[in-house]
Amino acid sequence: MTYQDNGTERCFGYMFDFPGRGVFEPNFGKLEISAQEAERVQETIANMADRKAAEAERSRKTDATYQSQLARDRGVRAQPTGPNPIYEAVKGDLIRVSNGGIVHADDESLASKKLIAIYFSAHWCAPCRKFTPELVNYYNRVAPQHPEFELIFFSFDRSNYAMQNYMREVNMPWLALDYQKLESKQAIKKYAGAGIPCLVLFDSAGKVVSDSYAGTEYLGPGKVLADLDAIFAKGGLAANR
Repeated sequence: MTYQDNGTERCFGYMFDFPGRGVFEPNFGKLEISAQEAERVQETIANMADRKAAEAERSRKTDATYQSQLARDRGVRAQPTGPNPIYEAVKGDLIRVSNGGIVHADDESLASKKLIAIYFSAHWCAPCRKFTPELVNYYNRVAPQHPEFELIFFSFDRSNYAMQNYMREVNMPWLALDYQKLESKQAIKKYAGAGIPCLVLFDSAGKVVSDSYAGTEYLGPGKVLADLDAIFAKGGLAANR
């Protein structure tokens, strides 16, 4: 909240450094705000970052070098032998982190992926917060070497803001389902099991290849990463079967 006092701009409860005018700190007290109001302010700031990131993404996509590389990538991309059910279930509803903001994701390449993992997680879940950085490191290590693999975040967070803040906090390098579309993705949510974190690996036909659960027994997402490593070591699914 600002106002003009004899030509001086003031803001309740804050200190400002005005170039050429020195530092101003009001001495008439602070304006108390509720936790909800503070969260709304943070969400507004996050939305501004999203808009900035979206603008940067649009700029990147108009760059001639990017367009040339994209054309080459599409030219050599393996064509899927049939519709990928995971891709069909999520296409058009994916987002990702870009330049500190959240932007709509180009999901066309997902159609040709042979291995797609769905990561069910939430920031409020302490075991998730512990495992997610490990998953980030794993993904950053294997994804460049295995273009046939992709991962999608399915949020169990309680708000869109909480989900996006979680994505930014750990700088998730993978795709994520738009929070506003999660209710329509029950066909995917049913694989989440009884608790999180939960990681489920699918092949291109939509068959579960590896799961954090064996029936009702929780094995954990680390089991899926171990299975992925075994698949990669043997040269892919075809060689592993």
